[in-house]
Order: sequence, then C-alpha cells, then structure tokens
Amino acid sequence: MRLKDKVALVTGAGSGFGAGIARRFAEEGARLIVNDINAEGGTRIAKEVGGEFVQADVSKGADWAKLVGAATGRFGRLDVVVNNAGWTHRRKPYLEVSEAEFDKVYAINVKSIYLSALHALPAMKKQGGGCFVNIASTAGLRPRPGLTVYNSSKGAVILMSKSMAAEFGPDKVRVNCVNPVFSPETALSADFAGGAVTEEAKKAFLATIPLGRFSTPLDVANACLYLASDEAAMISGSCIEVDGARCV
Repeated sequence: MRLKDKVALVTGAGSGFGAGIARRFAEEGARLIVNDINAEGGTRIAKEVGGEFVQADVSKGADWAKLVGAATGRFGRLDVVVNNAGWTHRRKPYLEVSEAEFDKVYAINVKSIYLSALHALPAMKKQGGGCFVNIASTAGLRPRPGLTVYNSSKGAVILMSKSMAAEFGPDKVRVNCVNPVFSPETALSADFAGGAVTEEAKKAFLATIPLGRFSTPLDVANACLYLASDEAAMISGSCIEVDGARCV
C-alpha cells in the first residue's frame, strides 16, 4: 500500500474533494486525522475510513495546535498535511464583494496554509521530514470573472506553496499543490455558479474543459495520493492541474 504507516491530516474532509482524499488515503493504508468544521460530515467520514475526527476552524491557530496535537498524540508523528478546506464568496461583481467576505476568503484559503506549517512543520522537522499537499484551483491560473477575490486567494496558495517548498526543502519537507477545475460535486459549486448549478451553468463550465468532463473527488484524490507517496520523493514546489486541459 502506497501510504502504509503514514499519518495524514486532511482538512475539510467531511464532504467533496476532502472526503474523496480521506477515502483514497485510507485505501492505501494511511492513518487519518479527519478534520472539518461540520461535525456531522466529519464524523461520518472518519467512521467510514477508520480515522479520528477533530472538529476545528482552520483559520485559527489554536485549532491547528489541536489538530497537530491529535495526530502526534495518537500516532506519534505527522507525515502528510492536506490543506483542502476552502471557501468562496458567491460569484458576483467585484464591487459587490464585502470586506467581511474578502477577509473570510483569505482567512480560510490562505491564512490556513500559513497556520498549517506554523504548527506542523516543527513535528515534521523533528521526525526527519514530511509533506504538505495544498489544494489550490485552476482559478489561480485561469481566473473567471466574478470571482476575483477567490481567484487571487488561490493564486496566493500556488505561490506560497512554491516558496514553502524552497524554504522547507533542507528539512526534507516537500510542498506541492493540486489545482482542480470546477466540480458539481463540491459544496462550493453553487457559489461558483452564482446561484443554483443549473444544466445551463454546467454546460457553460463544461465548454471550457477540453476533456469534456468535470473533475471528481477521485481525480483529485489520486493526484494527492501520488504527491503524498514516496513515488513523489523528488517532487516539491510543483502543481498538478486536475483540469482536463482547462489551463492549457
């Protein structure tokens, strides 16, 4: 199994991409800390994959201390952090995005990455290495109108991941990111669409994806699995677009 004996923490794992990542990691032998701010979804997935659920707000440092402490306390180490939790304002004109919405997007999408390393990196350095897989988005490379603040937050995740990789490399800590394209299977899909995910909205998104289908939780999970595994031992500072050539 590709993650046998590895301890992985997956944020936002109560649904969507995060749930898919947790399931795929469990299939490959990982011991899991399942995080979500939603206790119902997180508990359900943790039970399904045989992991431990820890409810936490990834935009808060004290909650990250709790997450990392849960991993090291139960398993004695932390090998993989998948920063999957994310949030977006509803698709709308730039001038209609409130300051509170801006702050929330950056707190959940960007500050959480900073906090994850602040708390997990010491544990990884102590044990001789580890890796972060940050879920960014094609929005950080090929932005769509109406989502400017969200787009910019994912651009920040991409650049932050590359810089973290350069800085953490001497400590044998790898950092990569995965850029999914739009998926109707995520909780944020209605906000990306600016309302209900109608058939018309799906067709509009689909028309921008050369492979002609949306990304699925399994697609994203398989990319994360590769980056978290020893097969990617020399891969750091990279981004994998799981997008059917949307960003070409």
